[in-house]
Amino acid sequence: MKLLPYLTFNGNCGEAFDFYKSVFGGDFAWRGLWAEAPREMKVAEADKNKIMHISLPVGDSELAGVDAIGIGEQKGKFKAGNNFSIAIAPDSKAEADKVFSRLSEGGQVTMEMQDTFWDAYYGMCTDKFGVQWMVNYAKE
Repeated sequence: MKLLPYLTFNGNCGEAFDFYKSVFGGDFAWRGLWAEAPREMKVAEADKNKIMHISLPVGDSELAGVDAIGIGEQKGKFKAGNNFSIAIAPDSKAEADKVFSRLSEGGQVTMEMQDTFWDAYYGMCTDKFGVQWMVNYAKE
């Protein structure tokens, strides 16, 4: 299992990650825009060039980020000082379900574990201590 910090930005995620790349070096593992989201998500034209997901390997870890926009689980999410989550990359779907179930006990489920358009099994929750978690099992 792998842990990684996941940062949320208010429209300047690309700029921030270009800066982090200049600090840590390397290349982005993935950089996707909200324009690439499925049509049914109804992304506003003004948000289409914002970052939907970006990741930068840093040593044995990875730093990831997103621009919060006004839809779905991102709606109203940005708040300076509380703009991060911890993402977990489990090694199996069963492990993802187990970890998600335990983390969400007594907390709040933001998005149930489900298959996604990026070919992963994914869910989001806030634990009973107020920590935001993202569980992402990348299918092979």
